[in-house]
Amino acid sequence: MVKVGVTGAAGRMGSLIAKLVLEDENLKLVGVTEKEDSHLIGKEFIEGVKFYPSIKDFPEKPDVVIDFTVPQATLDLLEDAKDLGIALVIGTTGFSDEERKKIVETSKVVPIVFSPNMSLGVNLLFKLVAEVAEVLKDKGYDIEIFEIHHRFKKDAPSGTAVKLAEIIAEKLGKNLDDIAVYGRKGIVGERKPDELGVLSARMGDVVGDHTVFFATLGERLELTHRATSRETFARGAIVAAKWVVGKEPGLYTMFDVLGI
Repeated sequence: MVKVGVTGAAGRMGSLIAKLVLEDENLKLVGVTEKEDSHLIGKEFIEGVKFYPSIKDFPEKPDVVIDFTVPQATLDLLEDAKDLGIALVIGTTGFSDEERKKIVETSKVVPIVFSPNMSLGVNLLFKLVAEVAEVLKDKGYDIEIFEIHHRFKKDAPSGTAVKLAEIIAEKLGKNLDDIAVYGRKGIVGERKPDELGVLSARMGDVVGDHTVFFATLGERLELTHRATSRETFARGAIVAAKWVVGKEPGLYTMFDVLGI
């Protein structure tokens, strides 16, 4: 039986993940967290499982904690995970480069699965985009990424779009900061050959759409993933949580979890 903690369980993803943990006979939910000043602290998420301000307050030490919150909450969690010596599954997005470095440093002490998107389909998209970018490199194709999310999403571009951009830049042998263009306005001139457009839209209740365009004169290739339910991400996180327990310290991705 794997003991699991879930952070931010009053949120959309946190509550969904916690409920899926409860449904899994091989998992035990030992506690959930919310902000220290939340009115939920001390109250029950479900009978026998309460909200706590920190994973250190859980009545039982978890084997793994699943985190889909905000960067600052995740950074605080890193310190607690190191102190307790427990594994992490991190699906939070919006980190700065310096904050990512802290995740890397923590992974030298405890095992961490860190991915901006934990669905099987999106991780296959990562793999396919890498292969296409490799084949079409230096062949005159313009590459653009377009993502759509719900009106409540706080960061842009999405973590998945950033990951796609990083994969493409690596395959092109470029520094992402040198080629990325985040939106366009005004008289910007002709598109530069090595530009990588990363465009975001926010509307309604869209769970998450990502399309990568490879276009040249006369043809266009589009690779698209559309998520219709957050459950696909949550179930991926559950798979990652089961996989990471007992692993050596290190920074793992969903490629490791899924064996692709």
